[in-house]
Amino acid sequence: MRARAEPRPLRGFEKIHGFWDEGLGSWVKQILPGDCYVSKDDEIIATVLGSCISACIRDPLAKVGGMNHFMLPYGPRGDREGTSARYGCFALEQLLNALYEHGARRERLEVKVFGGGRVIPGLSDVGEGNIAFVRHFLSVERLPLLAEDVGDTCARRLRYYPRTGRASVQHLPMSDNARIASAENAHRQEVVRRAEGPSDVELF
Repeated sequence: MRARAEPRPLRGFEKIHGFWDEGLGSWVKQILPGDCYVSKDDEIIATVLGSCISACIRDPLAKVGGMNHFMLPYGPRGDREGTSARYGCFALEQLLNALYEHGARRERLEVKVFGGGRVIPGLSDVGEGNIAFVRHFLSVERLPLLAEDVGDTCARRLRYYPRTGRASVQHLPMSDNARIASAENAHRQEVVRRAEGPSDVELF
């Protein structure tokens, strides 16, 4: 399929660049830990998750949806306000606010959640804490969780279609776990290194 013109990003998301996937016949916006992307176009938002979590949220009437990718519930010292989209509390608020800015209404939102795998058995289960956090957040905010694919011992490749709300999840082979866990851990250590003061976050 011949590549069509790349969709113009919504205001605030110009820095997330896409690529044309010939096999999928679509533009794909690949996000990394700490990223968030919201779209009204017929495109795909994609990421790879180990112990991290992605929340996919959509307003079906406004036809706007988005996805984030966060590593930990709170900041290194338990900061519940959060200072970075790498932390769940900030990442979820950031995604919700961006959706509202582009026409979404709270009472129409649909939520799907993915990730939180225990990709290195026997070590700290960061994923379990991330799952507990996102479920609690959604419950407190009274946002409906339509679907989830979380936990287990696998990493995941996630593709989300913001206009339709469809999500495609591929469970990756165990052989990929160490590589994905290593990449996530490098991001976590960089976050902790930049934070002020000591951290009680256990890194695997």
